[in-house]
Amino acid sequence: MIGPQERWRKHIPTHPSYRCRSCTDPWPCRNARLALATAYRDDRVGLMVYLGAHLARALRELPDTHPALLAGQILYWVPRRR
Repeated sequence: MIGPQERWRKHIPTHPSYRCRSCTDPWPCRNARLALATAYRDDRVGLMVYLGAHLARALRELPDTHPALLAGQILYWVPRRR
């Protein structure tokens, strides 16, 4: 069994499409979300900063895509605090 970090390295975004390099689903794909949630399980703020940086890059690379769609794809999957 591979660890979450190894799984995360395989499911990274391609540029400029922001699709998963491994499975071609929109990034973060299901496997990337699981690996990111595991890697950042005790650091939700760090995860949001990391994803926010990806969102900023995606907004520059995909200027014809509506910003709300990109935010939904990249940020809104993160579980809310309880």
